[in-house]
Parts: sequence; C-alpha cells; structure tokens
Amino acid sequence: MVAETNTPERDESDAVGSVARDQIKAFVARIERLEEEKANIAADIKEVYAEAKGMGFDTKVLRQVIRIRKQDRNERQEMEALLELYLGALGEI
Repeated sequence: MVAETNTPERDESDAVGSVARDQIKAFVARIERLEEEKANIAADIKEVYAEAKGMGFDTKVLRQVIRIRKQDRNERQEMEALLELYLGALGEI
C-alpha cells in the first residue's frame, strides 16, 4: 500500500477548501433563512389583502395603489401623462 504524503501545497489547498466550504454553508444557511422569512411575509401580506377584501375593498386597486406609491413621483407623473396622451389618441378620454 502506498502512503499519501501531505505536501505543503496540498495542506494549503485543503485549508482553503475548508474555508470556502464553511463560507458556502454560511451563505446557504442565511439565504434559506431569508427565503423562509420572505415566505412568511408574503403570507402576512396575503392575509392583509384578504382582510381588506372582506371589508369590501377592491384588492386589485389596492395592489395598483401600492405599485404606484413605490414609483418615483416624476416617473409616475411622466407615465400618467403618456397614458393620457395614448388614451387621447385612441379617443378613450
């Protein structure tokens, strides 16, 4: 049987590999934890929309309001102006 010799290069490579493995494990654990938190938050948001719907609010409109509020004011005004222009061109307004 031939014994393996540990060369300095191999020891260094194993040490680097071990550090990289530990870092990868840490990243994966963090991402998995955040994905779980994201799923919980999504479920909470869904419950809020269901509650609003139960009180008679239109959830499609609420979602649109949320989307609009995320936009920059200038970007939103530009989009609204273009929307009016396009609808006007079609004779819709």
